[in-house]
Amino acid sequence: MTTPTALGTGEALTRLHELTVIDVRTPGEYAGGHLPGALNIPLDQIQRALPDIRHVADRGDVLVVCASGARSEKACRILAENNITTATLSGGTGAWAADGHDLHRPQGATRATWGMERQVRLTAGTIVLLGLLLGLLVHPAFQVLSAGIAAGLVFSALTNTCGMAAMLAKLPHNRPRAADLDNTLTQLRNR
Repeated sequence: MTTPTALGTGEALTRLHELTVIDVRTPGEYAGGHLPGALNIPLDQIQRALPDIRHVADRGDVLVVCASGARSEKACRILAENNITTATLSGGTGAWAADGHDLHRPQGATRATWGMERQVRLTAGTIVLLGLLLGLLVHPAFQVLSAGIAAGLVFSALTNTCGMAAMLAKLPHNRPRAADLDNTLTQLRNR
């Protein structure tokens, strides 16, 4: 198993022309802005893309990115378990943009889906409020909803995973169209 490395935004910028950049965010997040030349392979599709990622990794360096670095680190671990050497971008596209580097958007993209973290905050907050309101207005047992979300958030922080994000990633607006993913995999094969 190989150990993934992390590149800062400055190093990634100077090496961008020689890297194959794989963005593991959802298609909606990717449409909101990504590193120049990045290809979108959502985290939950990494297993399917292993042969094509191995193909490009055998020919050059691969940089895996996401919004903040957590999903790209997970993707790098999966790839390392399959003996594919990769690097992750420290701080993700958030750090890239904060350092003043351009983000590209797909041609024809009309609207961007909210980032996964924002989707999780909205969903968790809504369920907590709903549990509290129903607990006050209907029956106190509904407060268990709020307690369940609180426990899930604590578990998420301790394990650096997020079950709610995994579930939200399965919603249609967060899923790649089959043709888009097939096109991305074809691009990897042709590098």
